[in-house]
Amino acid sequence: MKKSTILVASFLIILSNYSFAQIGGSTGYQFLEQPISARIAALGGNVASINDNDVNIGFVNPSLINPGMDNSMALNYINFFTGTNYSSIQYANTFSKAGSFMGTLQYMDYGKIDYADENGNLGGTFGAYDMAITIGWGRQLDSSFSIGAAAKLIYSSYETYHSFGMAVDVAGTYQTKSGITMSLVARNLGMQLTPYYSGASRDPLPFDLQYAISKRLDHVPFRFSIIYDHIEKWDLTYSDPANPSNGFDPITGEPKYKTGFAKFGDQFMRHIIIGSELYIGKNLTLRGGYNYRRRQEMKVDDRMAMVGFSWGFGVRIYKFRINYSRVTYSLAGSPNYFTIAFDLASFMKH
Repeated sequence: MKKSTILVASFLIILSNYSFAQIGGSTGYQFLEQPISARIAALGGNVASINDNDVNIGFVNPSLINPGMDNSMALNYINFFTGTNYSSIQYANTFSKAGSFMGTLQYMDYGKIDYADENGNLGGTFGAYDMAITIGWGRQLDSSFSIGAAAKLIYSSYETYHSFGMAVDVAGTYQTKSGITMSLVARNLGMQLTPYYSGASRDPLPFDLQYAISKRLDHVPFRFSIIYDHIEKWDLTYSDPANPSNGFDPITGEPKYKTGFAKFGDQFMRHIIIGSELYIGKNLTLRGGYNYRRRQEMKVDDRMAMVGFSWGFGVRIYKFRINYSRVTYSLAGSPNYFTIAFDLASFMKH
């Protein structure tokens, strides 16, 4: 049976639907933009400046990898749409002179896809997946400032089409005496070393420069988190004739677009991601987040629903920290995120 190149092209287009944060134009390895854990997803974005020894936060912000994560492990699973599953495993260890390190394996499996020829005749199936191996490092320079970096090896396989790439993340975090934590993170600096087929141009990576700030209130069991996403680019809007920024004129039917302050406000808010945590005792945390840009890009005007919102919770049971979250990307569905984390040292007999 002749394999259709049109099928593979169509599949790559389908993959672009999983890029819930496209920034005008396509990039390669868009799975790198997806939140890796339930906690990060519940907070609405992919970077956090919360310094509480969570290895999942250390993954997205390597400047927060620290000795408190020593011997910690986390397992993550995300049930995406149409048979797509995303999983990862992380482990952290600290060396007295070299600093703290963390290894992460990410794997996104797109399931089985039907083969088809040019006439649409089906026969057999093929697989497709993306994966990345990341080694992160962090060091505390003084009581207020820490730095970190992470190197990624990326591999992508869609049927007989394969690609390999490399990227790095770099980050710095400053913590004030009043408990405010601020981080600057540059993610996915790198390149696609080999494209999917001979003669193809190299796809850019989904680079993102982010500023994150968080603060746990002194007299209330509550933490807020704010992310300014994509510092490197101001205008994150895209032109969609079927969904103009200000709707359609009810009389003429002509598209209308925001101008002046409304346009400025819309462009500014597309950078903002808001998250919060409410601590109920020592063993239960409730979380919520709001991503304005996700809502604007994925909404249906007559059925806005909860697109752009996320929520979740975390519980501590015995020696395990279990987190769950649900994110409303669109009316098509809301993926479920599951995380279990634990300290391996706590299981060792002394």
